[in-house]
Parts: sequence; structure tokens; C-alpha cells
Amino acid sequence: MPRSAPSTLPQVALVLLLAACGGGGGDAGTAFPPPPPAAVCTASAPIPSPGASAPQVTLALTNGAGVNGDVVLTLDAGRAPVTVANFLAYVNAGFFDGTVFHRRSPSFVLQGGGYAGPLTAGGAMPSEKDTRPAITLEDNVGLSNLCLTVAMARLTAPDSATSQFFVNLANNPALDRTLTARGYAVFGSVTGGSEVITAANSATCTPWPTFLPAGDCLPTPNITITRARQTR
Repeated sequence: MPRSAPSTLPQVALVLLLAACGGGGGDAGTAFPPPPPAAVCTASAPIPSPGASAPQVTLALTNGAGVNGDVVLTLDAGRAPVTVANFLAYVNAGFFDGTVFHRRSPSFVLQGGGYAGPLTAGGAMPSEKDTRPAITLEDNVGLSNLCLTVAMARLTAPDSATSQFFVNLANNPALDRTLTARGYAVFGSVTGGSEVITAANSATCTPWPTFLPAGDCLPTPNITITRARQTR
């Protein structure tokens, strides 16, 4: 069955991590027209500062149709040490190479890190790659789900994040921890290649209602992480 985020979040945020229990099929629907590049927000300040001696990861992205280039993620190991160590373990094992951004939620998130490509909307439901054990949720360390920050996707259970992550395409304070609900752990931000994220947000995208929430879509052609490497 699909994995979902707490139902107390807004409807557009209900599913931050999806997986299927086999099966497949479904109507691929009609590709969404690309939104204007301005749909991606402008970050006020990276987290942490790109000048800091913080670890960095470079993701090489391509879809063969307008999305092509490197995205640099600067990671906040000081405030989110468990999350950063987990992410770097996947990076340094080559886990993300060949995975795709399987979910674009307009003006919300771009999510990937769990499925090897290619994926075809309306085809067989994909299976997640085998992952490391789930980690402790670091959602109370002073980091917020702001524009172009990077955070971990998870199940409803707080300590359930493994490999999937998302880039915030807007300021999403509803994903932060509150007095009554757990949040989504931010662990860094996009500090280079934001134009590649803009291109990804503007790429053609196809609904897949048996796999993704209403209003979300699979980038088509797939936006693939061809190479993910720790570059600092």
C-alpha cells in the first residue's frame, strides 16, 4: 500500500514517500504543460552558507530534453549529523546513480532517491531500491523547510526515513515540526545549479494516479541522477 505522511498536513503534502506492493497498470493520463521557470522560488539564504567548511554533494542530472547539469547540495552536518551521515553513506556507495526524481509536486517539492529508472507512467508499479536501516528523525534542530532546502522523505512513523529526499520548491513551513506533529528533517540546501532545478520544474510531466497523489506527476522523460558524488 502507499506510504503516506501524517494526515494533519495539507492535502498537497499528504504523500511524501510512495511505494507499491506489486501490481501495476493504470491510465498514464495527459502530460502536464510545463510551468514557467519563475514557478521555482528564490532562496533568501542557503543552509548552511556555501562558504562554510561543510560537506557538499554534486548531483549530475539529465533528462535528455532540456534538463542537464550539476546541482550542488551543501549539507549541515553540524545540526543534522545523523541525516547527513546517512545521506553521504548512500552517495559514497553509488546508491543514487541511475535513480530518478519520480515526483514533481508543482510549487511544493521535487522528490527522488528511491527508484531506479526508467519509470513509465501507467506502467508496472515500481519497487524501491534496497536501503540501509531507517534513521532517527532530526526535525527539531533549528532548520526549516524553506525554498531550495533539501529534506528527507519518510513514512508516517517519525523514525522511518531511508534514502528518499526532496527539494523544497517553495517555503513549506507546514512540513516543520510543531507542538502536535512531527516534521520533515532538513539537512542542507541547493547552493549551486538552481537553474537545473528550475529546468526540472519546467519539464514535461505525466500524471500517474495509481502511484502519485492527485496534482503530482512523473517527469517524462525521467530526470535521472546519472552521478552523485561527495565533492567536499
